[in-house]
Amino acid sequence: MDTSWIRGVIPPIVTPVDAEENVEEQGLRRVVEHVLAGGVHGILSLGSNGEFYGLDHEQQERAVTITLDQVGGRVPVYMGIGAITTKECVKLARMGEKLGAQALTILPPMFLTPSDDELYRHFRTVAEATPLPLLLYNNPDRVGNNISLSLLERLATVPNIVGMKDSSGDLTLTAEYIRRTRHLGFRVMAGRDVMILGSLAYGAVGCVASTANIVPALVVEIYDRFINGDLPGSLEAQFKLAPLRMAFNLASFPVVTKEAMNLVGVDVGASILPNTACSEANREKLRDILYQMGALKS
Repeated sequence: MDTSWIRGVIPPIVTPVDAEENVEEQGLRRVVEHVLAGGVHGILSLGSNGEFYGLDHEQQERAVTITLDQVGGRVPVYMGIGAITTKECVKLARMGEKLGAQALTILPPMFLTPSDDELYRHFRTVAEATPLPLLLYNNPDRVGNNISLSLLERLATVPNIVGMKDSSGDLTLTAEYIRRTRHLGFRVMAGRDVMILGSLAYGAVGCVASTANIVPALVVEIYDRFINGDLPGSLEAQFKLAPLRMAFNLASFPVVTKEAMNLVGVDVGASILPNTACSEANREKLRDILYQMGALKS
């Protein structure tokens, strides 16, 4: 399976919703155009920043359909799967295949504490339900369990489990994921925006970066400068991005992404309840950070 196209900067795009918390089509199309204008190399629909957990299957299908239509083949579209049971994940994987997504990403089951054997069987069953390439999504802070190194070594031999996004924030772990699977051509991507350059230096092929919703061109600059051998330039871009990512704790996850996009003029509306918004004081802090990094003119 050719996976050379799995690379670069892939924003987990936000999902604008209307007053009834259904997908707002024109807003979503604006988001797609905004990130494509920034030069991203792919788009992830229904990632964590896409608030997949607040959308039923009908609305998830609508989000992916609109995204695919607006992208129009310009970059690959990945569809995120975040569900607890194997049965539901299989259903979502087949939905992504039917809709025409180029690849899938999958979180470990939330709330549960499955063993490595249970996780292996879970991920393998989902992979075997579709011919699409499947990328694992390690995010222990959110789902409560970590994809161990030994488990990854087993999963990386499943033919269409071809890569992973690591949001653990542990660069040692990211480096070990890469070292232990590099002979298989496994594609590891950074999932923590302040660690993009560090992950690339170890051999990651790109990043799935929430900040690429807001300042896509800056995140692409980190990647492009690294690929072109300009390490000082890549480092400066990484440092320039850092204050924005560090500001994500100004509200409950993932509110700040939408708040920042609204501030820079990409109207994406409100978050899905129970999340609400930044306090006015924290919104001003966010505004100042965006101004200092040049994302806001005034």
